[in-house]
Amino acid sequence: MCDEEKLARWAREGLSRRQFGALGGMAALAACAPNAGGDGTAADTPEGMMTLPAMSERHVSFATADGTMDGFFVEPATTPVPGVILWPDIAGLRESKRDMARRLAGRGYAVLVVNPYYRDVEGEQFASFAEFAANDGFAKVRPWRDKLSSFAVQRDASAIVDWLDAQDLVDTTRQIGTQGYCMGGPFTVYTAHAEPERIGAAASFHGGGLVRDDDQSPHRLLAETEASYLFAIAQDDDAEAPAAKTALRQAAEAAGRPAVVEVFAGDHGWTVPDSPAYAEAAAERAWDALLELYEGAL
Repeated sequence: MCDEEKLARWAREGLSRRQFGALGGMAALAACAPNAGGDGTAADTPEGMMTLPAMSERHVSFATADGTMDGFFVEPATTPVPGVILWPDIAGLRESKRDMARRLAGRGYAVLVVNPYYRDVEGEQFASFAEFAANDGFAKVRPWRDKLSSFAVQRDASAIVDWLDAQDLVDTTRQIGTQGYCMGGPFTVYTAHAEPERIGAAASFHGGGLVRDDDQSPHRLLAETEASYLFAIAQDDDAEAPAAKTALRQAAEAAGRPAVVEVFAGDHGWTVPDSPAYAEAAAERAWDALLELYEGAL
């Protein structure tokens, strides 16, 4: 999992804030260059690269049971498409997550990146994971994160689904997908649990706390969902808790839920372009697995 110990290790290994930011920026460009048009439309691309459809994007806010949630919404500009809920990692809403949403929107999805900390703060709090790491981000977000119980996230999920379903270009005849990173990984299961009739696919990338002893452990909730799953596990997380993948597979099988449970050749955070653990080859494999999940389930 992503924790203070890992941040300390990254610091010991000599990854400076400037290097970290530069690496994150280059990774984001590599991952998202095809849809980098600053006006919300597809960018010009060299011959041989995929040309993406025109897109529109905006910052949004809407009511929940606990307040006013805000987020970033991007969608293809013309044709109704399935909705997707993107739960960010511990560093929250920021440009790397917006870029990930833009890339997915370019493949035909309406993507909402939510601010999970809306009960305390609005919008972006850290411009990058480097800024989070350099400014004692854990201490800042800990009281916000402590409010994100399974029940709070499920209340949020119901409000998010209602908001997505009210958007003109979200195809409500098709189910919604959800994906989450780090602390957002278990939130995808909570979302599927809160809205079983609307959530058709859930993908957790290096998610923490998926297998616990309490009744609200995500793996214990699978039987009360209707989604197909992708649990993409980091290799260092697997080394720390090797039994978790088996518990997830057994829980999915017992629940009768289709699930891919796979350990990827990347450390915690490997899928996120501004993470110091970003591993491009493994991240692209995870991207392909996500698209396969959504294409089959939404």
